[in-house]
Amino acid sequence: MTAADVDVVIAGGGPVGLVLALELERRGLHAVVLEPRTGEIDKACGEGIMPGGLAALHRLDVDPPGHAIRGIRYEDARGAVTHRYRSREGRGVRRTALSASLRAAVAARGLELRPEKVEHFVHDDLGVSVNGLRARWLVGADGLHSRVRSEAGLGDADRGMKRFGLRRHYAIAPWSDVVEVTYGPDWELYVTPVDDTTVGVAVLGPKGVDLEAAIAAHPGLRERLAGVDVASELRGAGALRQRTLSRSTGRIALVGDASGYVDAITGEGMRVGFAQAEALADCLARDDLPAYERAWARSTRDFRLLTEGLVRLASSPARPAIVPAARAMPWLFGAIVERLAR
Repeated sequence: MTAADVDVVIAGGGPVGLVLALELERRGLHAVVLEPRTGEIDKACGEGIMPGGLAALHRLDVDPPGHAIRGIRYEDARGAVTHRYRSREGRGVRRTALSASLRAAVAARGLELRPEKVEHFVHDDLGVSVNGLRARWLVGADGLHSRVRSEAGLGDADRGMKRFGLRRHYAIAPWSDVVEVTYGPDWELYVTPVDDTTVGVAVLGPKGVDLEAAIAAHPGLRERLAGVDVASELRGAGALRQRTLSRSTGRIALVGDASGYVDAITGEGMRVGFAQAEALADCLARDDLPAYERAWARSTRDFRLLTEGLVRLASSPARPAIVPAARAMPWLFGAIVERLAR
């Protein structure tokens, strides 16, 4: 058996894959990231980084440009409720700006980012061979439709409701420092300030959900965006829910969206993904990948439980009661927001 060329091959150079590379480097492990896309990578995303996620980036000396997020606002046609974070703030960051900041940090630390796609890999008890590299471990950080997850046999069919997302930017100065979430009949509309001259608008809903139709159904937002130039192309993502049988097998692990995903309804994807990367780096540094399953469960528990519960409510006859309940119990709404923001 040949000796390992590197400690870890990371399939996927999105934010979670690059954060994992930085976390591993801090622990003295040599990682190579394989990502076929070059330059600043974009993706349909709400682009709000919650306080815990921003703190994780700062711990790695990464400080992406953006716009402060100081809370969350829920509204429907009958009213609204806002909770402002009690301590730390989050940040709205364009996905391209986050990609650029993380790539710069990876380059500054001399980490290798290869413009390659993982097509196939072979693994045994001692390591993994992929794209001509021999590594002690392979990590799939390759997103919702992870090839590593599929090839490793870790995917699990999900027969629940399929939800999808669309996002576009508009060239207008933000009018708020909170993420505004509007509940429509069967969709949620998100407005996120991402820099001093731009807001991102995203919609989540069933297959065929239409961003322009959702904006048109929101009188206040429709009026604000009337005549405003679009600042990016329309991007989509989905189906959002992805299930996994396990987060690791042998010398292979999954992190971020590749490791399983519930929904974007709570906006916690980046924070949870960064927490998973930290947990996985700790396990690999101890040469104890089996411990990752428990660490993954701990790092995602609140996200999975609260997000699953909210998606179930949003998909049930109780959907119209979500915002009125938050307005009637602002203390509970605030507690949930604070819990997710950690």
